[in-house]
Amino acid sequence: MSMRAGNFGEVPAETARVTRAAFPKGSLAIRVRDELGPLFRDEEFADLFSARGKPAWSPGRLALVSVLQFVEGLTDRQAAEAVRARIDFKYALGLELGDPGFDFSVLSEFRDRLVEADAGRRVLDGILTAAGEKGLLNTAGRARTDSTHVLTAARDVGWLERVAETLRSALNALAQAAPGWLVEVAEPDWFRHYATRAEDSRFPKSRTARDELGLRIGRDGTRLLQAVWSWQAPQELRTLGQVEHLRQMWVQNFHQVEGEVRRRDPKDRPPGAKCLVSPYDREARNSVKRDTAWAGYKVHLTETCEQEAPNLITNVSTTDATVPDISMTEPVHARLAEADRLPGEHLVDAGYVDAHVLVHARRKYGITLTGPAALAISPQTAAGGGFTGDDFTIDWDNEQVSCPGGRTTTRWNPDHSPEGTPVIRVRFNTSDCQPGPVREKCTTSSVGRRLTLRPREEHEALRQARANQDTDTWKERYKTRAGVEGTISQGIQRCGLRRSRYLGLAKTSLQHQLTGAAINLARIDAHLTETPRARTRTSHLAALRPAELMLDGAK
Repeated sequence: MSMRAGNFGEVPAETARVTRAAFPKGSLAIRVRDELGPLFRDEEFADLFSARGKPAWSPGRLALVSVLQFVEGLTDRQAAEAVRARIDFKYALGLELGDPGFDFSVLSEFRDRLVEADAGRRVLDGILTAAGEKGLLNTAGRARTDSTHVLTAARDVGWLERVAETLRSALNALAQAAPGWLVEVAEPDWFRHYATRAEDSRFPKSRTARDELGLRIGRDGTRLLQAVWSWQAPQELRTLGQVEHLRQMWVQNFHQVEGEVRRRDPKDRPPGAKCLVSPYDREARNSVKRDTAWAGYKVHLTETCEQEAPNLITNVSTTDATVPDISMTEPVHARLAEADRLPGEHLVDAGYVDAHVLVHARRKYGITLTGPAALAISPQTAAGGGFTGDDFTIDWDNEQVSCPGGRTTTRWNPDHSPEGTPVIRVRFNTSDCQPGPVREKCTTSSVGRRLTLRPREEHEALRQARANQDTDTWKERYKTRAGVEGTISQGIQRCGLRRSRYLGLAKTSLQHQLTGAAINLARIDAHLTETPRARTRTSHLAALRPAELMLDGAK
């Protein structure tokens, strides 16, 4: 399809007249159009469409419809109906009253185009650009970031159903791509076992029978993979996504012992970052954070946090569920720098902070990264009164370290950690660690105390951060970070952020970009109507808590 340019210059006079009469107090869509203008231009999405073919509905308008759809929690059918029948939508889109709109399937096609071009950020950026031009976006002050877990759209299935559905999906893909070839290689029983979804069958109840069923599925899948990789098979079959998914699933779940297919022991399976968990969503992964376990993804939201302007989401990043928060600090800063939205101070929780990112954020981006730094600990501190690495005196110039007992070592060896970051290994001689009260607080090792130090700049930055977070000034400033929890709650309650609507990381990421854009529109509208920000809710029981218990909880 080719792009059909839309005219966003002025709202048609009759549309404006009827809208004002029907909505004397306005609505979100009307106020956003009046304050921010058209928001999106067709030219911004020109690369998503070919130069020839049947004209497509205006992509700039489709982008706005997609955001309004998330603002109001509409399905594709409901959103298309709103464009056809609702006056305020026609006003926001600059349409004539008689414009028939589009078929609801156009929305999913437009999302597919955004996914293929990785263009979801354009929608969020379009709203931020318009807000900045109207003075509603202040990125030079402070920003805050936090993450939350996102459940995959695929339902949870047991091991038997997982492997059975993966095999059935591959067979269906092969039946479509090479029906003649599959008829020749397929076993007669395959048409009976895998013609319908596994959920339509009843798996045996006994453990022995279930184990045997799993081995039969394993043998069938192995037989199919051998046929696909034989010289008689068309080579293009190996590139099918479902076939590659089958291959990975079988490598992770089965192996051959003396020519017989056997199920792998759970301890022999790959780590969580590579382990497939769903026959339907190939990119979903299992993860655990404290007491929460889930299969799916993780989303990181960054927003401004200034009193005089609406708090707008400036960056949304989606990863699989196994990526730790600390791995996202640098990518978030890089994205904010690319968009020229770097804050002066970035408030984060402990998961985003370590010595390296403290230094890197300040040196490369000029950002003060504020978040709880991990405390210095050692096996001796667990028993109380022990010495940590911070109790040692470091002479960086002479590459010497002195212990609390007054002993000095020159065993200073630059090295790298298992993750590849530079470290310094320091070791005291056995003779330096003599038996006595000081040794009991320092080490129980028979070969003397050993320390692993970070490079000087990182070491000093971490010590300074630990010292700062014990001050009342730091604690008062850090309270602002808690507001991002409300943003996550708003995303969950209003836009369904907790569960992905689609399968795959790319489509889930697009959902989160649209969610961020929708929240921004809702907050801009709240700012225009002077709607007060919600206050933190306190239960009746919590309000009765005695003051001394509140102090104990703060500690």
